[in-house]
Amino acid sequence: ACANSRPEVTGSIGSQPRTELSANEWREQAEALAERYRSKPNDPEAAIAYARALRASGQRAQAVAVLQQASIRNPKDPAVLGAYGRALADVGRFNEALDILGKAHTPDQPDWRILNAQGAVLDQMGKHTDAQRYYLTALKMAPDEPAILSNLGLSYALSKNLEQAEATLRKAAADPRAEPKVRQNLGVVLALRSKFDEAEQVTGSVLPPEQAQANVAYFRDMIRGPARNKDSGSRKTASAG
Repeated sequence: ACANSRPEVTGSIGSQPRTELSANEWREQAEALAERYRSKPNDPEAAIAYARALRASGQRAQAVAVLQQASIRNPKDPAVLGAYGRALADVGRFNEALDILGKAHTPDQPDWRILNAQGAVLDQMGKHTDAQRYYLTALKMAPDEPAILSNLGLSYALSKNLEQAEATLRKAAADPRAEPKVRQNLGVVLALRSKFDEAEQVTGSVLPPEQAQANVAYFRDMIRGPARNKDSGSRKTASAG
């Protein structure tokens, strides 16, 4: 339960396959799309759709292979390059991902979705300040876009700016376009700021009640643990004298 509630940088790449389908359903879809891909290997849309299903069913390395071939066949297709860059990030090939994503748009025709993905890759590399610059640039193109605000909020959290993280994630979560994970990440930040009751309320809207309570309890214990240990140590020192 706890692992599900921590801020997930890897979930912030953008254009991630939605997970309304089960893993088995995604695998079935991947098998069906494989036929279309094999019959039309030069069709970029077929490659992107097939790779999307592969990623959603956990076959990330295979998705990279499919999109690598698609990028060779369609070297200037921004949609293919964008999908390929995201797939590379999925498997931890961050430098390659940044290189490919950089080719997916041009300075005179930037794409906020690609900027958002580039920021997410930089966050995964621990370059949070650089990542935030990408998100802020993307927001100039797509003001109040919840996908960007969500990534920016997570980036602030990762750089330990929890106040700014909370404000940004609140704004993202208030948007009806926001995905459920945005509220979940807001709940994490609220818990880290010791706002446990509100954190449970927020996460309870997207998680089963028992899981929401367990997640908040985890962060409460994590935050209070050091203080409790310190108090215990102080009592032991006093009694020893």
